[in-house]
Amino acid sequence: MTSQHPREPKNGAESVLLGLKRAGVDYLFANAGTDFPPIIEAMAALPDDEIPEPVTVPHETASVAMAHGYYLVTGKAQAVMVHVNVGLANAAMGVINAASDNIPVLVMSGRTPITETGRLGSRATPIQYGQEQYDQASLIRDVTKFNYEMRYPEQGDALVSRALSLATSAPEGPAYISLPREPLGADIPESAQQPARLRPAATPASPDAEAIGQLAIWLEKAERPVILCQRGDTEGRLSAALSTLAETHGIGVAEPFVVRNVMASDHPMFLGYDPAAAIAGADLIVVLDTDIPWIERFHAPSEDVKIVHIGPDPHFARMPVRNYKTDLAIGSDPVRAIEALSAALRTDQDRVHKRMSRIAAEVAPRREKMTELIAKGADDPIGAEFLSRTLSDAMGDDAAVFCELGVVPGAMDLKGPNRMFMNVHAGGLGWAFPAALGAQLADRDRLCVACMGDGSYIFSNPVACHQISEALELPVLVIIKNNGMWNAVRRSVVNAYKDGAAAKANTMPLTSLEPAPDYLQVAAASRAFTARVTRGSELRTALEAAIAAIRTERRQAVLDVRVAVSDSY
Repeated sequence: MTSQHPREPKNGAESVLLGLKRAGVDYLFANAGTDFPPIIEAMAALPDDEIPEPVTVPHETASVAMAHGYYLVTGKAQAVMVHVNVGLANAAMGVINAASDNIPVLVMSGRTPITETGRLGSRATPIQYGQEQYDQASLIRDVTKFNYEMRYPEQGDALVSRALSLATSAPEGPAYISLPREPLGADIPESAQQPARLRPAATPASPDAEAIGQLAIWLEKAERPVILCQRGDTEGRLSAALSTLAETHGIGVAEPFVVRNVMASDHPMFLGYDPAAAIAGADLIVVLDTDIPWIERFHAPSEDVKIVHIGPDPHFARMPVRNYKTDLAIGSDPVRAIEALSAALRTDQDRVHKRMSRIAAEVAPRREKMTELIAKGADDPIGAEFLSRTLSDAMGDDAAVFCELGVVPGAMDLKGPNRMFMNVHAGGLGWAFPAALGAQLADRDRLCVACMGDGSYIFSNPVACHQISEALELPVLVIIKNNGMWNAVRRSVVNAYKDGAAAKANTMPLTSLEPAPDYLQVAAASRAFTARVTRGSELRTALEAAIAAIRTERRQAVLDVRVAVSDSY
């Protein structure tokens, strides 16, 4: 089948599936329901190479996270289909996470039949009355770039193409289509056949030359400029451009509240992940596609510091409240902005040397302190910093770790960009495990790790995720950082009421996860390699055994690591 002579779909379901594949979607992560018969029949009728490969996902929250993880390591948007409003409700948290992280994913849900009789897709069960809503799309409309309902069978290809072109245009984000059974099952009249048309994403925006010139002047005059960056592109182009710019001109780079790591840990201009330390004393701050550069309540720079925001949407229109000081806002693809800035800047070697010497002097004690924390955590109970460094050592040069309060970023030794993906700022828990599964599906030879707290592991629907791992032969490494509580909640209470009754209580209300279930038995039910680690001296050996099981036996591995309760992470 060639693009010059595409297959003509017979009905709405075929139009949707053929359109997905033509738009570059390789996988359809699906949790089926009574609205799926036309889709399933079309899957069986059409050639496998002309439609996305269907992936059965036993819980909807995992489906969107798998598409999320797949995109992070490939840069290719995928599709999800769930069952009417109840399935969409389960998937909504994943859509919220995707929107927060600018992840393009096409989410589709069936819609209970609109008609009661007279059509192929008319209602046939009681739930098709109970699942009807006046406005099903309202469940996720606030966090999608596009939402619409299919009305006629010939619309499938066009709707899919438009939705994906909008989702993949910067700033990227999820799109949604609802699919009633009637148009899915209806035949397409010959008179209504539409030509298949691909709609590519809009090309990246280039920065305004005058604005870049102004920023270059400010950077040349600044004594202590800082660039803040929270995430890079999936190909690592921003990391390469930013690393060169920073070293050539002596500009410090920090990654506050990181979601996708950009810089190698050992880069001489890398300031780390602490926003307070990064911007202390700065006289110019460049906020590069970073929605939350600091917390205004705690870290706000003084009013005399110039602040420049750069990105496809430098004002982050999706955020109702975001009032950071802005002296210059440059709408641009981040890579193109950094490349333009590199071309505009002049090099003053004396100034560069002074900047680099100062940064080296400031960073050295921070790294020494982290080294001490890592060493201290090797005792029993295991420290989060020691767990993080031991894991990063085991990861080598190309493994990827997906984290939900699982690692301490500053303790990791990352060899380059896109090695560490942190939970997104939307905070929908249970993301890391299925995201790692999506990444493993994209690259079956790469070591993909999910490292998360015990509470996040529960949220991941582990029975479903372990079943997916075994069924699809996706041998991920899961590390459960087990401290027996919702430690993020406990820390929040302590920070707000340091000397309060809750902080002094033997067991803080609403935080304990004890008595803890045996998480390893959940994994063992899907024939995973399992090990429990309670001593720092056991961790490296356990990691090596788990990775060996993944490499040689091609099965998933799960480590339950008992860690100390931390007030800092």
